[in-house]
Amino acid sequence: MKLPVSTEWLLHCAASLAQLKSGDTASAAQLAQYFDLPAAYLAKQLQALVKAGVLAATTGPRGGFRLARPASEITLLQLVEAVDGASSPYECREIRQQGRGALPAEECRTPCILAEKMAEAHRAWRRSLAATSLADIVAALPPSAPSRTRLRLTGAP
Repeated sequence: MKLPVSTEWLLHCAASLAQLKSGDTASAAQLAQYFDLPAAYLAKQLQALVKAGVLAATTGPRGGFRLARPASEITLLQLVEAVDGASSPYECREIRQQGRGALPAEECRTPCILAEKMAEAHRAWRRSLAATSLADIVAALPPSAPSRTRLRLTGAP
């Protein structure tokens, strides 16, 4: 499975916002500079997280983005689904019933074993992401990371 590069951007941005003090925000420009990303495109992508209720956005000179809920209540699955949707990346087109190798209809009454295994893998992937919160990610960072992130994004340790 290959996710768009913007998924990585948003996962890192959300993890960075999870390291800020309550009430602090970071603008799209600050996040873009922090990760050396295109600001206009990142801002558009961040809006998907706002629309999904994962981030909150404020306007004005001190405006920016912050988590909409506590980091412990935001899962990696919610972040991924906000930008990439929930559908499986695998779609069985039943090619086992086509061409010179076509199976007889009576052998295709049950779902394709490959489709079943791909669906099983997708469910496992989703369970893993759903079981991991942004708080879990922040807790796994080196101890100096949150204060460094706060200093570089907001100017305050």
